[in-house]
Amino acid sequence: MGRAFEFRKARKMKRWSNMAKTFTRIGREIIIAVKESGPDPSSNSKLRAVIQNAKTVNMPKENIDRAIKKASENSTENFKEVLLEGYAPHGIAIIVEAATDNNNRTVANIRSYFNKCEGNLATSGSVDFLFSHLCFFQIKDKGINIEELELDLIDFGVIELSHLENEISITGKFEDFGSIQKELERRKIEILSSEFEREAMVFKDLSSEDRLKVNKLINMIDEDQDVQNVYSNMKANN
Repeated sequence: MGRAFEFRKARKMKRWSNMAKTFTRIGREIIIAVKESGPDPSSNSKLRAVIQNAKTVNMPKENIDRAIKKASENSTENFKEVLLEGYAPHGIAIIVEAATDNNNRTVANIRSYFNKCEGNLATSGSVDFLFSHLCFFQIKDKGINIEELELDLIDFGVIELSHLENEISITGKFEDFGSIQKELERRKIEILSSEFEREAMVFKDLSSEDRLKVNKLINMIDEDQDVQNVYSNMKANN
């Protein structure tokens, strides 16, 4: 469990290493959360979570407030989440989560990256079934009995808990995010951060040379201004 937690944490830190893009990504997440359930964090669990993540990466309060206000403007009327699926070289499955106000532009850009790297953009549903859609919470370990907490949270949709250093990672199904968050808040357990991820059910191992080709595509996609997250079923380096 610890290794999986460590991998996810390292991945998150890498994703958050570029502050400018991190603020842009979180700003889009705020807009989407507001459009889904309104601008009041007290009644919008997803918005509360995004704001907590924004604070974790020291995003200024004025940026958060600006994103919430922007969600009600006409300029974001067509803003929506887009899920794109495809295959990289060597049969590696790729899922791209994007947030865009121009679907045609986003799809065209992602398709061009696949084509340039000897991959192909696939139809909806071609890849998604290879991944589990999960939610994760990081909480501070303040003498918590992990086994007892895990048993208590099973009824709220928790799949597993794992421990690394002074933090505890909680894994649940995507659709149970709200109920898990609400129960943690009810217990006054401090949530350090939370996120949604797609995790491959089976990972595919590649040689170092083949891995470079796939990483070239992943990096190219990840640098696109509309892209929020990129997932693959390529096995991580040991």
